[in-house]
Parts: sequence; structure tokens; C-alpha cells
Amino acid sequence: MAGRNEFKELVLPSMAMVGVECSTVVGNILMKAASSKGMSYFVFTAYGYILGTIVFLSLAFLCNRKTALPPLKFPLFSRIFIFQLLRFTGQLCFYKGLQLSSPTLASANSNLIPAFTFILAVIFRMEKVAFKSSSTRAKFIGTIASIFGAFVIILYKGPKVISSLTWTSSSSSLIQRPLVFMSSESNCIIGGLLQVVTFLFVSFEFIIQSQIMKIYPEEITVTFFGKLVGAIISLPVCLLVEPNWSSWRLGSSLAVVSILYSGLIGSSFYSFVHIWGIHLKGPVFVASFKPTAVVIAAVMSAIFLGEAIFLGSVIGALILSAGLYCVLWGKAKEEQEMTDAGTINGRVPLLQRQLS
Repeated sequence: MAGRNEFKELVLPSMAMVGVECSTVVGNILMKAASSKGMSYFVFTAYGYILGTIVFLSLAFLCNRKTALPPLKFPLFSRIFIFQLLRFTGQLCFYKGLQLSSPTLASANSNLIPAFTFILAVIFRMEKVAFKSSSTRAKFIGTIASIFGAFVIILYKGPKVISSLTWTSSSSSLIQRPLVFMSSESNCIIGGLLQVVTFLFVSFEFIIQSQIMKIYPEEITVTFFGKLVGAIISLPVCLLVEPNWSSWRLGSSLAVVSILYSGLIGSSFYSFVHIWGIHLKGPVFVASFKPTAVVIAAVMSAIFLGEAIFLGSVIGALILSAGLYCVLWGKAKEEQEMTDAGTINGRVPLLQRQLS
């Protein structure tokens, strides 16, 4: 029973967060490829919201037909609106930054999210800071180590360890060597700054999501209304910026694949798993997995783009893994202490919810 409970409380959420980072890296690569073929990121964003709304409308109908849901009130919708306004603005900044730079730089800059989220969680009193506590020290040291490990991957190359992991042929690969993009230094700086703004917004989004789940603890329903509000916000803006209907026609298979992936898998999976993870474990736990995107990006680049793996990537990955383990250990210890006291950050423990 203890092993099963530990799997549901820690292992399963951890696996889901790593899965989200994998899907995010794939989505970034596809978006960069599609934008290089002329697709507007405004069109990409609008289609993503529309598809996500359809997906979660179907899921909400299937999953909640026989469930009596609590009433939807203004405090909930006001937070959903603010959340989606931040999400939409952040997406536009991110896609423009991705257009000016690269998916690897985007994954690297996402390492700022754990630090931003931890600081905001402390400011909003969602995380306790008691440096005499071993759990607090573990989370703090683990966050710093994860960020440091990710920047080792970026800044230190070292000797080549593996020449290539690519298995694709030049004729059949969807993502080939020509999709490794080079940007000018000035574009990379502007793109990097836009991504920093995006990830600050993402950290605020985690905090707001945590508040939303306390008001209305139904992940699928909240995600559906979030996608719906996002579509209502984004469509007028995107149509104003892209009034030419020819821009909305998807002329290439790559554009179709990138939008379908974003709407049906990437964005929808990302939104639902993050809301579920924040509801179950809190915003700092979810944010602590962001540095893994750098490792995932390096591995995927080696597999799909034929890029080499260097010693710096291996060393950085080990440091990052150790830091992530510290964060997870600190979070598990903190929750065990709070479970013994009868509460976990104001949330009823999972086992107790299942038995009630």
C-alpha cells in the first residue's frame, strides 16, 4: 500500500512532468520549422486554442456527465481570464523569440522558471522558507543545482562523447539537418529577452493556477474554460494582425502537423498535466522540472538532427538530475511532515481523498 501510494504521489507526477517537457521540446522544434516555411505564429496560436477548446469540450462532456459540479462564480472566471491573458501574451512573446533564436535557447532560458516560481511562491506565501528545515534547504539547493546543471550544458561543450544518435534517412526524416537554424547575435539577444518575459509570465501562471484549483478542483473543466477564454481573447487579436485569409490557409504538411500537434497533444497535454500537477503537488514541484528541457532538447537534437553529444551535456545532465532529486526529496519530506500534521498546503492528501 505504501509503495502504491508513493507511486501515485511522487513517481507518476514526476513521469508526467518529464513527458510534458518532451512534448514541449517537440512542439518548439515543429513551430520553428513551420515558421521558417512562412506560417504566422498568430495563426499558429489561434488554431491551437480552437483545437484545444474542442478537445477539452469533448473530455468535459464525457467525464463530467454524471458528476455534479460546483457553481462557476466570478472569482474563478476572473482568475481564468487573467491567467489566459498572461498565457496568450506570453505565447506571442515566446513564438516571436523562438522565431528570432532557436529551440535550444528557448529550452535553456526555461531554466529561469524554477527560480521565478520559487520566489513568487514565497512572496505569495505558498511555500514555507525555514532554512533550519532540511526540506527547505533541499529544495533551495536542488533548484540552484538544476539551473547550474542546465547552464553547464549550454556554456561548456568539452570533447565529443557520441558523434550522432540519428537513425533517420535524408529522404524520410521530417526533421532534417536544414531545420537547424542559425540566427544573428542581435536576434538571439532580442529573442532571449522575449523568452525571459515569457517565462516570468509562466511563473505567474503557475501561481494563479494554484489559486484556481483551490476554488474549483476539477482539472478537465478548468482546462476547457481556460482554452475557451483563451480562444475568445486570441481570435480577435490574431484576425486583426492577420486579416488576409490566405495566411489562415495551411499550405504545407509541416504547418498542418505542427498545429495538430500543438492543439491536440502539445498545448492540451501541457495545460492539463500542469493543472493536475499544481493541484496535487503545488507550483514549485511543477516548475522544478523545467531544466530537464535542456537535456531533452540535447538528446532529441542528437536523435532527429544528427547532432553530437558532448561531455558538457553529460556532466550538466548529471548535475541537473542530482538537483532535481534534491527538490523532489525536499518536497516529499515536506509533504510527509504536513501529512503527519493532517494537511498538505491546505489540500487533503490523495489517499484521504480516495477513501472519503
